[in-house]
Amino acid sequence: MSRNYVVAGYVSDRHLPELPKEELLKLTHMNIAFGHVREDRIETGHLQNLGLLPELKQEHPGLTVLLSVGGWSAGGFSEAASTEAGRQAMAESAIRAVTEYALDGIDLDWEYPCYAEAGIAASPDDKANFTLLLRTIREALDRQGQRDGRHYGLTIAAGADQYYIDGTEMAEVQRYLDFVQLMTYDMRGGFQTLTGHHTNLYTGTGDLFRISVDASVNLFVQAGVPKEKIVIGAAFYSRMWKDVPNINQGLYQMSPGPGGYGPEFTTLAAEYIDQNGFVRYWDEEAKAPYLFDGQTFISYDDEASIRCKCEYVKAQELAGVMFWEYGCDRTHRLLNALHQGLTEL
Repeated sequence: MSRNYVVAGYVSDRHLPELPKEELLKLTHMNIAFGHVREDRIETGHLQNLGLLPELKQEHPGLTVLLSVGGWSAGGFSEAASTEAGRQAMAESAIRAVTEYALDGIDLDWEYPCYAEAGIAASPDDKANFTLLLRTIREALDRQGQRDGRHYGLTIAAGADQYYIDGTEMAEVQRYLDFVQLMTYDMRGGFQTLTGHHTNLYTGTGDLFRISVDASVNLFVQAGVPKEKIVIGAAFYSRMWKDVPNINQGLYQMSPGPGGYGPEFTTLAAEYIDQNGFVRYWDEEAKAPYLFDGQTFISYDDEASIRCKCEYVKAQELAGVMFWEYGCDRTHRLLNALHQGLTEL
């Protein structure tokens, strides 16, 4: 029996006017990035193209459109979640956003409860308050849904590793969510000088960092999230390490600095993959491609790794796959691979 899998794309507000109809048809969910939290309320005034949504929704009634709130270094969550008044204010602003812009729900991208590494406020109380915040927003969306005769969605983007489990009450949190989107990218990069895959399906032999899509899924299942609510992440961009020793094609080697953001897939396809000295290698254990030119190591997703992720979703009976970010692939190859991988029998 076939089922409908989630194909969710994060789309920056600035890219909304550029979305071709044939591409929208390949998505089940679109997360518009990003609303912000200011003084306990979701703000959208800085977003330029939300006014396009009513017409877009009319043309694509099957597409679920959510406003994603937050992102790396976007604060305001800890403060809003810390009081009943703050949680109610944020829930009320969520209702205003969905009704004003013909949205289908809200996606919260708090990076991360209990952690201040992104330069945002954080508190140990975030762990319990995150649950209370989501419950308050869920209840408000349900009340509005009863008035409108429909269901409004609530999802989160979750950090992929143990730290996120430790900073949240996932068994309780998941009760209020339609699904949990695991950010199974950037699993290595900005904090690590050891090269490796940043969006790998499995962990390879010899990899000191044991996180992978599969490891992340297992962590969240053990933490109480049902498999059918788990959406795994794919990356439409790369991570890059420089001055890497020319050993083992650069894989699992120490470099002088951490892995910064590398080229988007558009540029990888045009200038890097088997071009300009870069050779594409395939890690059969990790089910992940990488590029190396003798000194620069690049980790990324391509059609082959995305197909493997789709097969994994089906085998594990997960909800689907999401990706960051639509504008990073002008070739449309990755979305095509994702769509085909989850819709073909």
